[in-house]
Amino acid sequence: MVTIVDTLSKDADTREARPRHPEKAHRPDNPVQRKPKWIRVKAPTSPVYRETQDLVRKNGLVTVCEEAGCPNIGECWSKKHASFMILGDTCTRACAFCNVRTGMPGAVDPKEPASIGDAVARMGLEHVVITSVDRDDLDDGGAGHFADVIKAIRVQSPKTTVEVLTPDFLRKDGAIETVVEARPDVFNHNMETVPSKYLKVRPGARYFHSIRLLQKVKELDPAMFTKSGIMVGLGEERNEVLQLMDDLRVADVDFLTVGQYLQPSKKHHPVLSFVTPEEFKGYERIAYAKGFLKVSASPLTRSSHHAGEDFADLKAARVAKLGH
Repeated sequence: MVTIVDTLSKDADTREARPRHPEKAHRPDNPVQRKPKWIRVKAPTSPVYRETQDLVRKNGLVTVCEEAGCPNIGECWSKKHASFMILGDTCTRACAFCNVRTGMPGAVDPKEPASIGDAVARMGLEHVVITSVDRDDLDDGGAGHFADVIKAIRVQSPKTTVEVLTPDFLRKDGAIETVVEARPDVFNHNMETVPSKYLKVRPGARYFHSIRLLQKVKELDPAMFTKSGIMVGLGEERNEVLQLMDDLRVADVDFLTVGQYLQPSKKHHPVLSFVTPEEFKGYERIAYAKGFLKVSASPLTRSSHHAGEDFADLKAARVAKLGH
């Protein structure tokens, strides 16, 4: 489940008229390095990919797959996999790695939960991922809207399992509780990088707040699966990645994803290293040894990539661990 779409219609001319990343416009350029052979993917050409692309265009949808330059777009769109991005297409944060538009978002669409519930039912999705931009402008950070979307899916497609990928809800008291009470099957919040890189890579966030968020989800509902992901290639040291794994295990996180950071433009944080497939396999072995129920670590791993299949693996791993 990885085609992430925003159901809010936009006027293309207005969107392109305003700067995509005004906070990055005056930064010096960081040359974009040539990707190694293990990261290069074939250009999408399948008929099903074109059908999905036409669907997106005709309905005026905005895709994070396109905006973030996801390398898996050909594979995912060719399978008509779908996840939904709620709360608009404009983020109130200015992370150095992210290609999502930044600025002041528009009003929240009150009809969006019902629309997504209807779309999930019509598409017959077995597993769906709901994500969003950061909405620091909202009193609850958008938590209530997440809950409304989950509830709408439960009503219109009760057999669909729901995974949320939330922002950090920094300084939004009660937000975590609101989302957990709506009972998603998987609660995902990405750490993105190691703590020493937060000031440059994720300046609007706080490392230990994100760890605490994941820990609190487990305190509120010990049976809920929790998940987090990081990027490598941002200048982190190997021992820092291993320490982050330990921090996530202290918070009882079940599922870890590790993928290669790819630089969206010359104005974004540079790629400081391309981690080899062998190094990713090493991270995977260590993460399993530390106690994660599920680990996905590869150059092309992304947080929502193969989410449905991974959820099935996650449930099976818990059953095996419990012995029944």
